[in-house]
Parts: sequence; C-alpha cells; structure tokens
Amino acid sequence: MHTLNKLIIGTSFALMLPQLALAAAPNQVFGWEEEAVLLPEQAAVKVELDTSAQTSYLAAANIEPFDKGGEKWVRFTVQAPKGLAGALADIPFERKILRTEKGKGLAGGHRQVVNVALCIGTQVYQEDLALKGPGKKDYTVVLGRSTLQHLGAVDVTRTNTAKPECDASATKQTG
Repeated sequence: MHTLNKLIIGTSFALMLPQLALAAAPNQVFGWEEEAVLLPEQAAVKVELDTSAQTSYLAAANIEPFDKGGEKWVRFTVQAPKGLAGALADIPFERKILRTEKGKGLAGGHRQVVNVALCIGTQVYQEDLALKGPGKKDYTVVLGRSTLQHLGAVDVTRTNTAKPECDASATKQTG
C-alpha cells in the first residue's frame, strides 16, 4: 500500500507541474493590435498580433539591397509619424540581411529577412522580420506565431494594452 501511495502522489505532482510553472511565471497578455517603437530609429508603428500567420513581417518601401564591408545589407523606408505634428514620413533604415525567404501568394518572389529591435510595453524584443511591400493592411508590423511564442498570450477582445516605454537596458533576445 505504501508504494501505491507514492505512485499516486508522484503521478499527481507530475500532472500539476505545467500548471505550477504557469502560475509561477505568468506571461503578459497582449491585445490583437498594439503600439510599438522600432529601435534605434524611434519609429512609432501599429502592430498586428496575427495568430493565423506563421511568420512575421515589416511593411517597407524603397527596398534596395547593397554590399557593405563584404556583407549583404538592405536599405528601406518605413512610414511612421514624425515630429510633433505626427504627420507620416518615410523613416530610413539599414539592416544586415540575415537570409531570404520565399514569398507566398501570386506575387511570390523572395523577401529579405532582417533583425529589428521592437519595443512593446516595457520590453525590447530582437525579432527577425521579412521585408514586404506595403499592402492593404494598416499595420507596419505583423507578428506571426514564430514571434508570438516569445511575447505571451493574445486576447483577441483587447487592443493597445501596453504603451511602448522601453528602457535601453531591458533587451530580450528572441529572434
């Protein structure tokens, strides 16, 4: 009987471990739409947290690959509010190309993937984003499941739950 009790207690404890881990370290819950800042350019953008998308992307224009010090880089612009008036302006970016990915849909093609520091709430995330031409959506950044697994849960009934207020020392490597 003593061995049976140990077996029952051990099995019960093993089944409770996932719930205990979640209770000990709760993740932030974000809305399906959030505000973010792309760093270090300080470009304020709207972000869609899209659980139906696998990968994440950045809507960019004027995408121009070039060589820099023997490495493949890309320069591009992102439309974001600038200055006190908040009028949209093309903010210039330059990033090292990490890899290229095949695009989906009829347009297909290949997209450059770059690493971007993204401030959401009080946390800075280093994320790999594919560059995609501006489309029909109003979002500069779309975060898919590959990124969302690092952020936390998404509550589809909420929006703008975390105003971007990052401390430069609060960097989290995720991409």
